[in-house]
Amino acid sequence: MQREQISVFDMFKIGIGPSSSHTLGPWRAAQQFVALLAGQGALALVVELKVLLYGSLAKTGKGHGTDIAILLGLSGDDPVTFEVDKIDSKIAHINASRQLLLGGTKAISFHFDNDMLFLFTESLPFHPNAVTFQAFLSNGKAVSATYYSIGGGFVVKEGANASHKAEVDLPFPIETAGDLLHWCLKTGLKISEVVAENELAWRSEAETRANVLQIFKVMQECMYRGSHTTGNLPGGLNVGRRAAALNKRLLGKHAYNSYTEWVAAIRETGNSFQNILDWVSCFALAVNEENASFGRVVTAPTNGAAGVIPAVLQYFICFCDGFDEDRIIQFLFTASEVGSIFKKGATISAAMGGCQAEIGVSSAMAAAALTEVLGGSQRQVLMAAEIAMEHHLGLTCDPIGGLVQVPCIERNTMGAIKAITATQLALQSNPDKAKVSLDAVVRTMWQTAQDMNSKYKETSDGGLAINIPISLPEC
Repeated sequence: MQREQISVFDMFKIGIGPSSSHTLGPWRAAQQFVALLAGQGALALVVELKVLLYGSLAKTGKGHGTDIAILLGLSGDDPVTFEVDKIDSKIAHINASRQLLLGGTKAISFHFDNDMLFLFTESLPFHPNAVTFQAFLSNGKAVSATYYSIGGGFVVKEGANASHKAEVDLPFPIETAGDLLHWCLKTGLKISEVVAENELAWRSEAETRANVLQIFKVMQECMYRGSHTTGNLPGGLNVGRRAAALNKRLLGKHAYNSYTEWVAAIRETGNSFQNILDWVSCFALAVNEENASFGRVVTAPTNGAAGVIPAVLQYFICFCDGFDEDRIIQFLFTASEVGSIFKKGATISAAMGGCQAEIGVSSAMAAAALTEVLGGSQRQVLMAAEIAMEHHLGLTCDPIGGLVQVPCIERNTMGAIKAITATQLALQSNPDKAKVSLDAVVRTMWQTAQDMNSKYKETSDGGLAINIPISLPEC
């Protein structure tokens, strides 16, 4: 596998749902292509533009909002700051006017049916998630570029390296869980402390701290919003939101007016097993219902799996007295390092590895993070990550109707509960007696991904996607 240097902010990215690989990635690819045109002095010369979608981007692109994301990216909008409630009106305007303001400055004709091509039977060899942009210029020349959305919002331009960040001198270079454990044992540092030292190679401690807390702020806002929003999810399946009703039922007459007061109210509902189980499910449902509604979420490590880590973190905050900035940062640092190990040694793309690469990885990340903040040793942290992934191996990605809804949303609740269970098992175990290492399970996951039939890799060509009768409206 190619060597990568992965920061906390590569694993956790702020964006818009419903998919990091099919929405956020293509959005970023479109932005990169506009920047390429501008850098070549060709932006003002563009008279026509074609977008070609291949493989999984073609097969499930409409359900995942790939077309919408690309149009917004080409328009010069950014997924971190664009107001989500303006998405529908902007796309409607582009379609009605048949005009696109490329890069926010150059008006060109754009007819969706003719200029956005879904090549359902074609796939490029490097990765199933591929998009090619072709810009035709007034001087008779053309500019073309192909981009691959490789999972978690990561984008690779054809012919370029997988990582665009400038290489830095990390004090603790890590490719595998074995490397991570080596540094922990050599220095006595916790996993989160190793991460903190590495992050200093990119930016100051104060900047990293502020940015991680911003990541947490977006997570909590997403969860709070999702826990108080009713109605059906978009896309035609008519899936009803459940988090708000569950939140209301669990809280009863408890009153609150903010996230902080909400946490206090949740704590007052008690610590029974059933109550905690319901709350963890509510937290995960809330995030992924927002994700499915083109809400603002954090890739953790992907959008489709965005609910697992916030749900487990919220469990820690509400039921383990973890409402402390330092411990929240510790949680997210630890989670990010485990996620980066999976990305380096396997994949975090469902189009490459099935849902084991998304829910499985997020569950492993959450289990590791929870184990560290609850006082587990470095070996117990890695053991928890291994346990969580071991019991997601082979999980397929088979979204009904190509939408990130069924079974995706409920799978986040399962991933969160498995993470908590994995933590409890690790904390009550002697990791020296473990039969399976985290590196072994990473290798196994990658081998399983390579053996998995393509119809179970986010194509909606197999599994539940073909066994549940549906009738979606024409897009």
